[in-house]
Amino acid sequence: MHRSLAVATMLAALLSGCASGPVAERIGQVDPAAGYRVKARAPQPRNDPATTLILAFSGGGTRAAAFSYGVLEELRATPINGPNGTRRLIDEVDLITGVSGGSFTALAYALHGERLFGKYEAAFLKRDVQGTLLGRAFNPANWPALSSGGYGRSELAAGYYDEILFGGATFDDLLALPTPTAMVTATDITTGSRLAFVQDDFDLLCLDLGKVRLSRAAAASSAVPLVLSPVTFANHGGKCGYREPVWVQSVVDPGNRHRPAGRALMRYGEMKSFQDSGNRPYIHLVDGGVSDNLGLRGILENLEELEASKEFRKEEGLRFTRRLAVVVVNSLSAPDTGWDRDSTPPGGISMMIRAAGVPIDRYSYEQVELLKDVVARWNLLRDAYIQKKVNVEPGYDAASVPKVEFYPIDITFGNIPDDDERRHFMNLPTSFVLPPDDVDRLRAMAGRLLRSSPAFQNLVRDLGGNVAP
Repeated sequence: MHRSLAVATMLAALLSGCASGPVAERIGQVDPAAGYRVKARAPQPRNDPATTLILAFSGGGTRAAAFSYGVLEELRATPINGPNGTRRLIDEVDLITGVSGGSFTALAYALHGERLFGKYEAAFLKRDVQGTLLGRAFNPANWPALSSGGYGRSELAAGYYDEILFGGATFDDLLALPTPTAMVTATDITTGSRLAFVQDDFDLLCLDLGKVRLSRAAAASSAVPLVLSPVTFANHGGKCGYREPVWVQSVVDPGNRHRPAGRALMRYGEMKSFQDSGNRPYIHLVDGGVSDNLGLRGILENLEELEASKEFRKEEGLRFTRRLAVVVVNSLSAPDTGWDRDSTPPGGISMMIRAAGVPIDRYSYEQVELLKDVVARWNLLRDAYIQKKVNVEPGYDAASVPKVEFYPIDITFGNIPDDDERRHFMNLPTSFVLPPDDVDRLRAMAGRLLRSSPAFQNLVRDLGGNVAP
């Protein structure tokens, strides 16, 4: 941890750096059917529409990238059976959210698909990404660009990510690929709002996400404040005919008896802020972990926005899925500080780091619990709907509206039973370089924890498969 802090401090001291220049094409008119959107993407071949499987990859540098990659490897090695024959559980993945270090795995799998499993280790996980970036930052040849107004440290990083992993690919390049949708997020540093790299969010800014490079999305999502510069986008919000989604009507309708969840109300306020381009002509994005270190906030908001809609309370809304599985890959690191065994209080820098991390960690735990609450409410809505139908339609078939089965799968170092092993993983640094042995241990541990999860075992059995020992 101290080595990582020293490197970060040196980078920040060397380069007071400017933000990355505002790049992205403006759109004249929003087209709800165009662009890289979660709802507009075609499902993978042989994907079961009754099962929604979401992966949430947290932040944490290479530690997070390797841990999340281990989950992909385990899903790839897990066979299931169904009406469409034998397939792999990874083929059921519909959406991958990614934050900071987890954003690299999410975007890389969306781009490379099956090819990722033959290249990711050498290309990224076992490469000294941090050392190379530091070397380039100290290279005098890069100083004129870094000191200019349109090129920052995150721009330098994005160029390197293209060299080793993304090859200049843009979000338009993902549209026709038979891979899950990747939704990586960054944080609007002015308001703390979450901005996802999907066209629905870029509609708020009247920008075309399709021309944005994946490397810039990864750079924004992992732009740790002070260490890396913000990634800046020009904002033209409010000037492209943006139409608010249907669920917003439930928020603004004073006659709505069902008060939406607080996150839906808060998101509505954030949407209005992004559209205020008159007062906010530029949006500066930093590490997504500042607003959502698990990548779950967007999932929660989407589910609660759906719940806020009057349409959801009709039979069609309650039929939308039979199984909802969310695999939360939480790469939380909790190094042993030893503070509680020493009468001398910790220093200022150490306290500043922990003061930023502790609220994020606690909020991450709450998000998993809130997700369980959402599904519980859905099933209560289902029961109320069925009772209402039975009262007016004797003999109504209650089985026609299936109960939503929820599989909350939490993959975290805290679930490691062995004390020494757990301590080892908890003390891995948040950096973009790890020894190759630690990369391999992270991948193997992810598979072990996934296989030992009761919720995962239930999901595999319900999909006609068996969990390997």
